[in-house]
Amino acid sequence: MSLFTMHKLLKLLSLLMLGAFCVLGFSPFYFYPASIVSLIGLCYFWYLTDSPKQAALDGFVYGLGLFGTGIYWIYISLHTFGGMPSLMAVFSTFVLAAFMALFPAAVGALSKRLSNNNPGIMIIAIPIFWALSDWARSWIFTGFPWLTIGYSQVPYSPLAGYMPITGVYGVTLIAVFIASLVAFWLAKKPAPMNLRRNGIFALILIIVSGQLLKLVEWTAPHGNALSVSLLQGNIAQDMKWDPEIANQTLNRYLTMAESSPAKLIIMPETALPVLSSELPADIGIRLQQHAIKNNGDILLGLVERENGEYFNSTFSLGSSKSAVYRKSHLVPFGEFIPFKMAFGWIYRDLLNMPLSDLSRGDKYQQPMSIAGEKVAVNICYEDVFGEEIIRQLPAATLLVNVSNDAWYGTSYAADQHMQFSQARALETGRMMLRATNTGATAIINHKGYVLAHAPHFTQTTLNGIAQGYEGTTPYVRWGNWPLIIFCFSVIAFVWRRNAMKRIKGNSNNSSC
Repeated sequence: MSLFTMHKLLKLLSLLMLGAFCVLGFSPFYFYPASIVSLIGLCYFWYLTDSPKQAALDGFVYGLGLFGTGIYWIYISLHTFGGMPSLMAVFSTFVLAAFMALFPAAVGALSKRLSNNNPGIMIIAIPIFWALSDWARSWIFTGFPWLTIGYSQVPYSPLAGYMPITGVYGVTLIAVFIASLVAFWLAKKPAPMNLRRNGIFALILIIVSGQLLKLVEWTAPHGNALSVSLLQGNIAQDMKWDPEIANQTLNRYLTMAESSPAKLIIMPETALPVLSSELPADIGIRLQQHAIKNNGDILLGLVERENGEYFNSTFSLGSSKSAVYRKSHLVPFGEFIPFKMAFGWIYRDLLNMPLSDLSRGDKYQQPMSIAGEKVAVNICYEDVFGEEIIRQLPAATLLVNVSNDAWYGTSYAADQHMQFSQARALETGRMMLRATNTGATAIINHKGYVLAHAPHFTQTTLNGIAQGYEGTTPYVRWGNWPLIIFCFSVIAFVWRRNAMKRIKGNSNNSSC
């Protein structure tokens, strides 16, 4: 093997390891510097290459390390609980990771192409394109924004202070900008003194401003605090829909609910394994009477059937007028079958997934007026989409997420999912209550910090106090649009500047 080949292989291995190292910035590790250090390594390689094609390859290999390590739990969902053959599950997980890796590949290629190898322009081109790529992953093919870089800074990093202003994609831009700037200093030695001086000043300003912004109270308490109980039934995923243990599950949650004196009691997603219309009348009556006795309400997860359609829903029972929330953002291949004519065979022949063909709830639903608060409910991975959560704001005073992450076994998927809820709390200035089947059940304050956390895979009730909040953060008011407009404006400015230079250059050549 030649030295050149060995050098190339070592570089690719380094990129793969850098991508894997980035995962340490996310929950359950929360080592937020790791993600920025990892990105510094990637940007360093990008600065050293002159070819957009090579930059794309570097980004792709880095992405394989990042997503291959960060979403390996897809295999568990497909094979262990979905029943897909092992090799097919490995292949499917790799294909998803490879598809996700195309986004950092595009960032590298587009940054090189836009900058025309001008490192000064690349400093800002890389974070601009990365922020846009993370945003694009949130909606393309219905969206899968897992491992968006901004989440790696939640809640401990100084950069988390920008979350109520810019949202998670703005924090992505800032984090990648820091990495891009430092990588430039490492790759372009010696860097011009004025650029280094200005860069150091910019880094200090960014970090200090972020830390100071964490002290800002964007929202104010609403009313009195209330007692809450989050029920974690710990029903094994392979038994959850077994008709033979349905009554056992119903009685478990009934007992847990009736043991709670809380004003607001919350059950997980589809906690009760029956259709809402088939819930035994005595159980519904007992739950409602208990909630009324507590002068509060109970939220319970059920599948709802209406006019031949099925919905993943959350109902309220108790002192307040009954309300229902229907899940709107469904999981492709998990809750609905995209391109059913083409992919229906996967479900018939390879998978054993219940509730794989649900209908969507309305895009805009009002908060529930329960337990003296206006509660914005979101189900499962709907809390991954900040722009959707703010649809119920600023009316909502409290956020509630009900989930079932038992699909992913003992992996860190559930903890990664909780970090999204922490980001939503930061963006909105609202507390987030998470009730899940097996974890991560948690009470999160309006600053994104976990106040209480139930142990995973344990039947338990997490009791605590929740405070409603009112007011509007800049992100609630404007969403992602200011950031998106800024990114495209910068790209348009640089592109026009490059075009004018080419025209001027051609003009000078013609005159010669």
